[in-house]
Amino acid sequence: MDSGAITNPKDLERMQHELASLERRVSTLEDEELEVMEQLEQAQAALTRVTEQLSAVDIRMADLVAVRDERTAAIDVELGAVVAERVPAVEGMPEDLLALYDRLRASKHGVGAAELRQRRCSGCQLTIDHAELAVIRAKPTDEVIRCEECQRILVRTGESGL
Repeated sequence: MDSGAITNPKDLERMQHELASLERRVSTLEDEELEVMEQLEQAQAALTRVTEQLSAVDIRMADLVAVRDERTAAIDVELGAVVAERVPAVEGMPEDLLALYDRLRASKHGVGAAELRQRRCSGCQLTIDHAELAVIRAKPTDEVIRCEECQRILVRTGESGL
């Protein structure tokens, strides 16, 4: 343009408009680039924060897993002791009674027998009516009785209300 190679004034004017248009486009693209760079900085800062939070959560989780494992080990030791105590306690009991108890315990969330205390089954917490108590009272003490509601084995004690 400055060399004078273009002699047609309309071509020169079009080229000047195109040059001005390209300069505006370059300016717009530079502004957009700055905005994208700012967004990138914000995203990187957010990523850094989230990474730090994730590290803290990972450390906390590792601590909780260690505590869980310790407690599980302690429970396993305690369970082993309880199982060892059960062996002499069930010695001499009839096999059919033990089988019934184990089956009930499996189906009743670990509680196969319940104490009959003050006319109430301690398994389902329901009060046993007087007619049923009379039937239980009439049965021999070595006969297995069961709660009509929850089907657990009822253990009679001095506090049964019989």
